[in-house]
Parts: sequence; C-alpha cells; structure tokens
Amino acid sequence: MSGISWLSPVRVRALFAALVLASASGAAHVAKPTVHLADQQAKVELESIFPASFGGWRVDSQQPVGIISPDVAELLSKLYAQTLTRTYVGPGGERMMLSVAYGGDQSDATRAHRPDVCYPAQGFSIVASADANVDTGSGKFLNVRHMYATLGSRHEPVTFWFVVGDQVAVSGTQQKLAQLQYGMRGLIPDGMLVRVSSIDADPDAGYRAQAGFIADLRQAMPAAIQSRVFGADVGR
Repeated sequence: MSGISWLSPVRVRALFAALVLASASGAAHVAKPTVHLADQQAKVELESIFPASFGGWRVDSQQPVGIISPDVAELLSKLYAQTLTRTYVGPGGERMMLSVAYGGDQSDATRAHRPDVCYPAQGFSIVASADANVDTGSGKFLNVRHMYATLGSRHEPVTFWFVVGDQVAVSGTQQKLAQLQYGMRGLIPDGMLVRVSSIDADPDAGYRAQAGFIADLRQAMPAAIQSRVFGADVGR
C-alpha cells in the first residue's frame, strides 16, 4: 500500500475545504468586513418578491404553515430581518408549503438556521437527507438539499437551499466559504433560506412535485429578482 492510498476523492475534497477555510479565516482576522452587500442592492421585501399566485398556484390563506414552535419562531425573528410562511394550493388541489427567511447580515452570528437542525429540535426524525439538483426550466439547475422528515403520522419531504449574497450554498461548509469569500472583498453578505415542503408518504413523489412548484416560481419572477432567490448561476 502506498503512503497516499488512504486519500480518497472525498477525503481530498474535505481536506481542500478545510485548508481553504483555515486560510480564509486567517485573512478575515486581518481585514474584518464592514460594508453590507444588502446596502448596495435593491431592498428585499419578501411579501412582494414571492407572488401570491403563479402557474396555477395560489396562496391558501386558510391553511398557514404551522410546524414552527414558539421558541424556534423567536430564534428566527432574532436571526432574520424578515420571514415569510405560506401554503399554496395547486391546480389539482395539492398543497405546497413555502417558508423563507432573509437577513441582511450573513455573519457567524446570523448564519441560516438550518432545517436539518430545526426539524429535529421540534421532535421530527430525519429519515433521509441528500444533496440534489432541481431542474428549474430553461436548462437551469438549482443545487438543493432533499430531506425526508417524520413526526408520528406526518411524513414531510422537504427541499431547501440557501443563498449567501448571490451564491447558492447547501451545506454549512459552503455557507461559510461563501461568507469568507465576500469577507475577503470587505463585504458582509446577506442571506436567504428557502424551504419548500409537502405532506407525502412517498418522498420521491414529493420531491418531484416540489421541483415543479420551484420551476413555476422561478419562471414567475422577474430576472432581476431570480438571482436573489436562486443564486447567480440560476437567476440569469
């Protein structure tokens, strides 16, 4: 066995990410960012950015999203300047839940409160969790995390992603790297967490339905808004 045979591709990527994080963290201590990226862009208003109706979907005002416990809601209100929760009804009567949180300061103290942490804190079991790509139409693919959560008889497939500045970041490491990259330019990025979920005992069917909802949502948004919600690579 050679001296480097233990370095699998996964370990090499992990080692590279750790080295980048370490070097970037050192640089961040030298020049702490002071300029907020949000101040250089149009103000984000979640209520207006996310349409109440699009592509056959409409907001169901009688069916609010109600899985967030009071203590978690209080935490989110401290971490984020704005939150939005809605339930949409589709053409066939199907329901889709949307939850969005936005903060103008994506620093260490206010980095996104992850659903894969939030759900277990409320008693859910995470049955499966994996990175995935969602086809948002016109050859645009969005990096997301698929998570299948259960609580008693409730079976909830979840699709979520983060946007740090204009970069999509699914893992905590990707979030930190994006934050540090902006920091090395003297900028404090804003951050948005988008979560789409539905009640479905078949997670694959749930993810497919959520992908259709996400594609309809992107296509209903002006191009100038898409990069704030889906990242620069998708929102062009």
